[in-house]
Amino acid sequence: MIPEIKTILYATDLSENAQYAFGYAVSLANRYDARIIVLHVIEDISHQMNMQVADLLGAEKWQELQRTRKKEVVETLVHKIEAFCAETAAAHESCPFTITDIKVRNGHPVEEIIAESIASDYDVIVMGTHGHGILAGAMMGSTAMRVVRRSHVPVMVIRLPKTA
Repeated sequence: MIPEIKTILYATDLSENAQYAFGYAVSLANRYDARIIVLHVIEDISHQMNMQVADLLGAEKWQELQRTRKKEVVETLVHKIEAFCAETAAAHESCPFTITDIKVRNGHPVEEIIAESIASDYDVIVMGTHGHGILAGAMMGSTAMRVVRRSHVPVMVIRLPKTA
């Protein structure tokens, strides 16, 4: 059986690694006529820190800052996607993929990526990794490694190529 890839979850932390991995998500989407859903997770601060900031700024001001940050992240993602489309426009008549949705969540990245993959019908998760080496991965793990271990769908983990 050859699996069909129709829906791709692209998880990004907005790093250079994640941007590089986006090219792989686009390539898959183009090849399989699939759609891409973008997910970015804003890592929660500790409850104690959250309470201290809310006390310092006031609960309403703190909530407004959090909403503003989420809006800024979505705008950054849209800008990066548009820039990628502009770069690929030279090779293709139109941008060769469909971004169905951009989701920004607050929480723990691994938990949110897994929760999203369970909540919707994804065929593959594409994400970048910083690749700190075998020992570092064994000692502390990485977001990508933990997603691979827990995911019920295939995960494509993309590493930046070594520079010459």
